[in-house]
Amino acid sequence: MKKLLITLALILGTVAATIAQTSFQVVPPRNVIAGNVFYVTYRLTNGNGNGLNAPAISGCKLLSNRPGVSTMQSVQIINGNQTSTTTEDYTFTYRAEKEGTYTIPSASVTVDGKTYQTKQASFKVLPPDSSQPAGGNRGGYGGGAHVDDIASQDSQQKISKDDIFVRVILNKNHAYEGEAIECTLKLYTKFERINSFMMTSPPTFDGFLIEELNTQAALNDVEHYNGQNYITAVLKKCIIYPQKAGKLTINSGKYDLSVVQLERVSNGFFISARPIEKEVSLQPFTQTVNITELPAGAPASFTGAVGQFKFESRLSNEQPRSGEAISLRYIITGTGNIKFLKAPKPSIPNEFEQYTPKTEENTRVAGNNMTGTITTDYTIVPQSVGEFKIPSLDFTYFDPSRKEYVTVSAPGYTLNVAKGSGTTMSSEQHEIEAKNTDIHHIKLGEKNLSHDNRPIIRFWWYWAIFGCLLAIMLGSFWIYRRQLKMDADVAGRRTSRANKVARKRLKAAEGFMKAHKSDQFYEEMLKAVWGYLSDKLNMPASQLSRQNIVDTLGSRGVEPALTDKVIKLLDNCEMARYTPDSSLDSSVEAIYNEGCETINAMEKIRLGR
Repeated sequence: MKKLLITLALILGTVAATIAQTSFQVVPPRNVIAGNVFYVTYRLTNGNGNGLNAPAISGCKLLSNRPGVSTMQSVQIINGNQTSTTTEDYTFTYRAEKEGTYTIPSASVTVDGKTYQTKQASFKVLPPDSSQPAGGNRGGYGGGAHVDDIASQDSQQKISKDDIFVRVILNKNHAYEGEAIECTLKLYTKFERINSFMMTSPPTFDGFLIEELNTQAALNDVEHYNGQNYITAVLKKCIIYPQKAGKLTINSGKYDLSVVQLERVSNGFFISARPIEKEVSLQPFTQTVNITELPAGAPASFTGAVGQFKFESRLSNEQPRSGEAISLRYIITGTGNIKFLKAPKPSIPNEFEQYTPKTEENTRVAGNNMTGTITTDYTIVPQSVGEFKIPSLDFTYFDPSRKEYVTVSAPGYTLNVAKGSGTTMSSEQHEIEAKNTDIHHIKLGEKNLSHDNRPIIRFWWYWAIFGCLLAIMLGSFWIYRRQLKMDADVAGRRTSRANKVARKRLKAAEGFMKAHKSDQFYEEMLKAVWGYLSDKLNMPASQLSRQNIVDTLGSRGVEPALTDKVIKLLDNCEMARYTPDSSLDSSVEAIYNEGCETINAMEKIRLGR
């Protein structure tokens, strides 16, 4: 019986391996430089085809009608199920004749009497370097994307700033406050081999809120820039939101890397090339963007939303019973700085008990902006019986495309609250209790009246009570005046609570450190340090920059050594956030200890104003 089961399993596995879907597709080249050779590959999966002919591509010359053929077979066994896949690649060789965008026509192949066709695909042919003429049979990088500057590959050639650099690329040079800007940090290089790459100074985005996108740096494309062709790699990509008006500058940061050049070696009749590694330091690249201030006259319901949004509300039950919890939900949907919006605040009747609202966000990057939904749930419990109204709620956003404020409203609700199982008051009784707090009920007690006619001021306890009340009154007056003075000193209150807020965030960062969550740890450490400096120096977050911090601390008498320690802490936190080795426990603990020591040192000094 056991042998029979094994045989059946092998038969079923063989059948499953043979029942595989056949597909036929084209693999186009990346960007090609005019005059270079490139390859077009047709991939046939799970089939034995024939009748494939190389299609003619406009602007390109076919160098061989006979394709190069390679075959690959793979077998997988998952949970006892065996699958087999066979792949045949047919590669044709072309040469790009002139620049432009070209389409690879559809090709067909016949498999077991059935015809399969590929979809059309397009690619670009870039012009050659301005210093290099087009033409000649040159090789290809990644299927034709070869940077055709031979001089930069020679070890005798000095590496110039135009051979390798980092650019900051923005999708717009003018924007409103809070409007999304796509920012890309891209490496441009003439060298096909880079052995090491290290960030020595992180990029800075002073005056912006940042939403980073997932990218993987790889030399995988060719771009024509300023008359030259470069191999490119995206180092960082993010959506940034300006927080103040004026000219804001983005700095790419500094980088140290090693590139490979070729040294010619003569061996008698033969000349060979030996790779030579050279160190290169890339200086910062800066890009300026002009930010326009939002127009004046914003409605009271505007809280900083910029983009295009929809606003709606939902109520779980319009006819609840007293003591029964109901949910009031407000939903903001749209595109813009949605991740940084504030939760709406509805007007809830006093007869309802409210719980802390819960806000959930579901956002994603769509193109060069952020889109998604922000949901805020209010749990309310009616305590009285009657009819109550929750008024409609306005939400205002600024639409950059229309250059105006737009107000949308979520509907209000009328709730008819019935009596629940618990003890409740009617709305009329609740109103009487609220308004007539100065009228007390008549107390029925002993009817025997006192016959003592002595004035109350002749009792010792009267004066004792009088003295206590006078002391309480004077003390309350002093506390009230002191509180008014403290409330008027906004800067003093911010300074006094700076350490408390920073300690709270450091505690949260310590929790992430112990949980080995390095990304959340560095994010919380940056919030703690930036927030502490904002409160301690009484500076808005939008004005915080390294230069402003140095100038302010210097003007208030802080020693240069402590100022350098603060700036070094900010640089270490930001550099560690983007450095792979920063996830080590030793690095995380060192950053945490450095943050605690710096804040303690700042607390021990008295800042002048």
